[in-house]
Amino acid sequence: MTLIAERPGPGAARPYRFPQVVRRTVAGGQIVAAHLPGQNLAVALLLLDAGAGRESVGKDGVGGVLAKALEEGTAQRDATAYALAIEALGTELVTGLDWDSFQVSVQVPVERLSAAVELLAEAVRTPRLDPADVRRVRDDEATALRMDWANPGPRADAALRADLFGADNRWGRPMYGDPETVAGLDVDDVTVFHSEWFIRPGTLIVAGDLERIDLDALAGAAFAGAGGGPVEKGGPIEVPLHDRRRIILVDRPGSVQSTLRLGHPSPHRAHPDHVPMTLAGTVLGGAFTSRLNHLIREVRGYTYGIRGDFASSRRFGRFAVSSGVQTAVTAPALVEAVGEITRTQLTGVTEDELTVARSWRAGQLSVELQSPRAIAAALTTLVVHDLPDDYHARLRESLLAADVDQVSAAAAAHLHPHALTLVVEGDSAVIRDELVATGLGEVVDHAP
Repeated sequence: MTLIAERPGPGAARPYRFPQVVRRTVAGGQIVAAHLPGQNLAVALLLLDAGAGRESVGKDGVGGVLAKALEEGTAQRDATAYALAIEALGTELVTGLDWDSFQVSVQVPVERLSAAVELLAEAVRTPRLDPADVRRVRDDEATALRMDWANPGPRADAALRADLFGADNRWGRPMYGDPETVAGLDVDDVTVFHSEWFIRPGTLIVAGDLERIDLDALAGAAFAGAGGGPVEKGGPIEVPLHDRRRIILVDRPGSVQSTLRLGHPSPHRAHPDHVPMTLAGTVLGGAFTSRLNHLIREVRGYTYGIRGDFASSRRFGRFAVSSGVQTAVTAPALVEAVGEITRTQLTGVTEDELTVARSWRAGQLSVELQSPRAIAAALTTLVVHDLPDDYHARLRESLLAADVDQVSAAAAAHLHPHALTLVVEGDSAVIRDELVATGLGEVVDHAP
């Protein structure tokens, strides 16, 4: 007997209200804060315009090395003394790096916030950067990357990014660098990057009960010793689409599965179509119930999972699909994935699919934006992408108000199946002829 169950329908998205946003200029820097009444924990995050996009080509990964080196002591304390000081407050430095920004944050009870921000600023503004420590951190990072790049995925990701954006551009190379570029960094690369970008004031993000927090005092601690004016952020980068599809084959001899990475450029984060694009991506590949996952996993049985979505930074974006499939079904999985992207671009989405996507995306806000750290992360989005203070307050309504015509139009405008780069990392000797036979595009061997 076969038991067939109907997939449950979407529930109503729970209401959500984003906290009040406060902005002010203090001590030469900017503060952006959210008031969380009665919250005993608070987060302070120093946001610097020092993302991977600021690195020079050939110095890929210097920001990641510097992030680790911040934990190796300061001009005032060695690594042990600094660790003891910050652990005494019950917190730790949390660093983050993306294409647009470098972030350092602490989360502590409200009454310890001022002391924690002082220690945060000490690490950011006056790190010790002892040459021996920097070299050790660099070597550790290079080793970690070598281990990661021995697995399926990173080489395929790098091949896709280079083909979409150009390996001669920093944004056409891996965000954290590769094993060779990181291993080739020297101490001066790290200290110069610090002197260029980490002395500027930046923006202090605060999420907590503002009635118990002295923002002026926090600003004084965060921006002490900082100098230099604002830097030019740069406008969106116009990335041309390819005029035809092609398959880049990354050889992995003996592999029993193939890693698939499909993609093309897409708009930047502040583009007015961001919400309908997000919903179109959700229907196509951004959820377990998506078209791609249903077809490639549930109907065909080619994979445990496949995902596709739009991702964007301040200056550029990309649409990408990722999966891993058994070697024997590499070619049909690729054909099916391109076909589903094409169908979505041509026919749009249905009301039933959009209802599920809207409910899930809007409902996630009440789950994702609960903690002080999550609120602080949302505030960084406002700063980095120059979004209005009420953006998150209106986001739920924007998601729920998007209709089939808007989302289908976004799919038609921003999905480009004819311009896809199809990267396949697998056993070339086994899959090459089948890939050629698909007719999806010219098959090009990736240079090691």
